[in-house]
Amino acid sequence: MILPLLALAAVQTNVQPGDVARLRACTELVRTAPQQAADNANAWLAEPGASRLFARRCLGLAYTALEQWAAAATVYQQAARDAETSNDPARAGFKVQEGNAWLAAGDAQHALQALDAALASPNISQELRGQAHLDRARVQVALGQADRARQDIDRALQLVPADGFAWYLSAALARRANDQARALTDIARARALAPDNPDVLLLAGTMVGQAGNMAEAERLYRRVVELAPDSEAGRAAAASLATVREVEVPAPAAPAPAQPTPPSR
Repeated sequence: MILPLLALAAVQTNVQPGDVARLRACTELVRTAPQQAADNANAWLAEPGASRLFARRCLGLAYTALEQWAAAATVYQQAARDAETSNDPARAGFKVQEGNAWLAAGDAQHALQALDAALASPNISQELRGQAHLDRARVQVALGQADRARQDIDRALQLVPADGFAWYLSAALARRANDQARALTDIARARALAPDNPDVLLLAGTMVGQAGNMAEAERLYRRVVELAPDSEAGRAAAASLATVREVEVPAPAAPAPAQPTPPSR
């Protein structure tokens, strides 16, 4: 999960006047013109006396919006090194961002190294530690290490028990392990904490559909399409809805032909 960069900026030390406002302007530009935001961030980095950490935040966010994942990971890696040099507590957050970017780039090994480094940071907050464990669980799944993924998720649930995404990941992993009881319990917790999250509702719909409750599955799929029609979850829900509609209800059996009345004697 990509962490909010302005929130991460709040823990950075030696902030120069105007840096936060400039970063905020960058994040706004990323929404409409990510390539221009990247160009601006590179120009910012070249300025004498520039806040390199803030400029790299901007550049990493722009590369993320452009889905240039390896470039984003490299930027966050450089930012983490700069933060370490200046003993800045923002280092752990940069390593988490780096791990996410490497995972999106399909490089699970580098993602694991970055997240291990984040978790080893002495000044990482409880919330960020929980998020790092969640992200490392996703990496472990990509590496085929389901048992290690379960350990990370269970630790995350202890650290961030109010995080609906954590319960969603736990339910998904339990389902992969054929632990249906835990999957159902955890997806219920996820829905309670994140009732309008499309990914949560999609998984819930799939699970109730497999349990035979097609009416509830269709209701949940429709809700996903309403909430996020252009998202990956929305497209998957639309495809599942089409499948539900194609299921034909068997026609009632034809009545047996009437038997002739025997003649009276």
